[in-house]
Amino acid sequence: MTFLTIGHRGVMGVEPENTLRSFARAERSGMDVIALDLRLSKDGALVVLHDAEVDRTTDGSGAVADLTLAALRELDAGDGQHVPVLEEVLDTVRAPLQVQVQDVGVAAVLAELLRGRDLTGRVEVASFHDEVLGETIRLVPGVRTVLYGDPREATRRNLVDRALAVRAETLALDISRLDLDTVEWIHEAGLRVIGWTVNSLERLRLARALELDGVVTDFPEIRSTGRFTA
Repeated sequence: MTFLTIGHRGVMGVEPENTLRSFARAERSGMDVIALDLRLSKDGALVVLHDAEVDRTTDGSGAVADLTLAALRELDAGDGQHVPVLEEVLDTVRAPLQVQVQDVGVAAVLAELLRGRDLTGRVEVASFHDEVLGETIRLVPGVRTVLYGDPREATRRNLVDRALAVRAETLALDISRLDLDTVEWIHEAGLRVIGWTVNSLERLRLARALELDGVVTDFPEIRSTGRFTA
């Protein structure tokens, strides 16, 4: 079985997160999948930003939803990088993408793009919110989905039931809260399990011991060290 390494916002441990440079380096590093976050600008563009505000990751301030794409383009997202739109990422890298969506409005706009460019084989949609994945599946039948969750906040049965209800193929869980029994339970339900966030060899060994299907990481080095047999 393939063990996936998923680049978190590109490789945000060494490059400005959610920027084209970060995504390009993740691809050069051999990441199997590149994870990114989507928000809607004031004028409806799918911009690649994690926070609801731009303050932490750019030299600007204010809510993403209150800024037009043109205004967002003027911001420095780190080392001279600009805030990209999803279409730019799709054209910059060829790796599969895992796009994190936090509200139904973004899911609806993303669904149009997925249908229009026939991207269901390349893009999977991830969310902490069941309703986002449910709406995505309704709008784009056949798209792959990933449910993010926290084992502390739900029983194993509830996690599995939630994932199956929105037809998710994968559960992504905080590796520090995982144990082998939980992973085995999820696997028995026919779901994959990936762990976040894995930024050290110790955590990588834990991921192997837990028999995870993959990890989310901030650092390109995890890709090369991830090839060892624990």
